[in-house]
Amino acid sequence: MQHSQSTPIPENPLPVVKVRDQEYLEDAKGKLIPLAQVPDDHRMRDTLVREKIAKVMELQKHLRDFKLEAMADIQAFIQLSAEKYGVSVGGTKGNVTLTTVKGDMRMMRQVSENLAFDEKLLAAKTLIDECIIEWSEGSRPEIQTLVQDAFQTDQQGKISTGRVLGLRRLQIADEKWKRAMEAISDSIHVQDTKAYVRFQRRTETGRWETIPLDLAAV
Repeated sequence: MQHSQSTPIPENPLPVVKVRDQEYLEDAKGKLIPLAQVPDDHRMRDTLVREKIAKVMELQKHLRDFKLEAMADIQAFIQLSAEKYGVSVGGTKGNVTLTTVKGDMRMMRQVSENLAFDEKLLAAKTLIDECIIEWSEGSRPEIQTLVQDAFQTDQQGKISTGRVLGLRRLQIADEKWKRAMEAISDSIHVQDTKAYVRFQRRTETGRWETIPLDLAAV
């Protein structure tokens, strides 16, 4: 394929590597290719991608700064409202929704906690297994299946916190079972916390619509 030497090259600088006054571009394998041997359309494509990625990185920074600003303003408003009643609100946990007077717009702070189990869960599983063995003749098969499913792991080797915690809803008076449920409660801890801020507005039909801030949704 012949490339015209008159093809305009964008002015954005390429990541040129200079070796002894010779200019090169590095390919995906780390090989240095003389810049003069890189076709014009390849150079233009490289520049175009780098130009757009640079703008995306700038947008990402603006979004990050805006999120921090919005979170801080929401927390400040919560504290201001609390001071009206002579109390101080510490921390940034808890979900809160702030709505306009007209009720046509709102922003929401949502905090989600990622829960995980520690080694005490093994003690709980042992106690539960002992219960199942002791009840094997009189226990309902549904309970055995429920317990087995609760401790199954996913493809990443993780146990579903929802299924395990769901065992605590079973009304079983057995003392060993109660100790197992206590061990489950003691084993759970917050692994990390993520905070989100969402902005919504009402449509003409009265339905709340989230204002999208990701490129795929706009």
